[in-house]
Amino acid sequence: MLLLLQDLLTCGICFETCPHASMNAAACGHPFCSACWRGYISTAINDGPGCLMLRCPDPSCAAAVGLDMINSLANEEDKEKYGRYLRRSYIEDNRKTKWCPAPGCEYAVEFVVGSGSYDVNCNCSYGFCWNCTEEAHRPVDCATVSKWILKNSAESENMNWILANSKPCPKCKRPIEKNQGCMHITCTPPCKFEFCWLCLGSWSEHGERTGGFYACNRYEAARQEGAYDESERRREMAKNSLERYTHYYERWAANQSSRHKALGDLESLQNDKLEKLSDIQSQPESQLKFIIEAWLQIVECRRVLKWTYAYGYYLPENEHAKRQFFEYLQGEAESGLERLHQCAEKELQIFLEADSPSKDFNDFRTKLAGLTSVTRNYFENLVRALETGLNDVGPSTSQSTTGMKSTTSKNVGGKSKSGKNKAASSKSGSSSRGVDDSNIWTCDQCTYVNPKSAKACQACDHQHR
Repeated sequence: MLLLLQDLLTCGICFETCPHASMNAAACGHPFCSACWRGYISTAINDGPGCLMLRCPDPSCAAAVGLDMINSLANEEDKEKYGRYLRRSYIEDNRKTKWCPAPGCEYAVEFVVGSGSYDVNCNCSYGFCWNCTEEAHRPVDCATVSKWILKNSAESENMNWILANSKPCPKCKRPIEKNQGCMHITCTPPCKFEFCWLCLGSWSEHGERTGGFYACNRYEAARQEGAYDESERRREMAKNSLERYTHYYERWAANQSSRHKALGDLESLQNDKLEKLSDIQSQPESQLKFIIEAWLQIVECRRVLKWTYAYGYYLPENEHAKRQFFEYLQGEAESGLERLHQCAEKELQIFLEADSPSKDFNDFRTKLAGLTSVTRNYFENLVRALETGLNDVGPSTSQSTTGMKSTTSKNVGGKSKSGKNKAASSKSGSSSRGVDDSNIWTCDQCTYVNPKSAKACQACDHQHR
């Protein structure tokens, strides 16, 4: 069957004459054959996300190539790529949606305005801050988190270590670390300068008259004359700075490690241990949800406690009242968390290893549920206090919190942050309870410190008398 000339069109790319039925055009009407269209679309898609702005192949035309043409002309692989680019474009151009930053996660998260917090949780169970996309860090603000993360990864701490633990070679000025007991130091090649570690003077000037090979009285004499005051001051400052940073970093990292361990324990509990416990205690799993709730609370509290150490590091040292009140609240919350974690970890194991139902299981239920509730209240109040900048602290609060510290620790039998056991026979055990001053009062039941305005304890809801 012969085709009429009006049924034939010339492709603008390959210049082949083709039947009208095998030609395609965008909204502009410029005709190109299907083979050229497929090649043009495939090349654009493989070049990257720019294919979303694909235009008519005619150089003088700016007509857009729509999704309908992509679906009708592209192969399955190209259509899948185009769909991914389209979804990515929608997510990244929408101010209310963001990709989950967890490694390997392909979910997008929509932010609900008015939720009161920037912390969001993805379906993959990863929690992150909507504002800065770092790990969820409430109650610490994004600026503090950014500084803390930068400090943990920066070379500044290496320099602090060098300043605190080494001395510069008097000749080549390279930092030298002393690795033997003798004070006779030889710099590494090519310098090889020999000097005294104590006074940094040339070793050729040292002998028995200056104290022998293991001592040098020239250093003390020079120090009294002020010759080393500036270098010693800088070294001492670097050492103190390093020790302070190490104190907060170790506790930050320890709680991060404990949180990861708790997440693993929670997963193990949900996968098999809860079913095993249900069989041993002859109770349905629906009645064992209090254990899951306890572990979820432990995971969340470890996260909060971790970031309170970053908060404490940047809390100005000259604000003594705020620092004492912060450390008191942090210590109380940490003590409560340790009791809850130990109960959920150690005491639960007893019932998992039992051969038959235990009559003490109901007591365990009551204890664990109670610890979960009290710990939640402790941390909610800690978070609230930090988010308001510790504004509840009055001029005499620091004295009262200092006096009450031993009372609370006596009741919980815990340890202070320095690791020293607090006195169990404190004389202030009974006298410091109740209203201590015009700013705060201490709960008779759980010893939590409450602001004067509170009618009931914010930790255990016990009414104030």
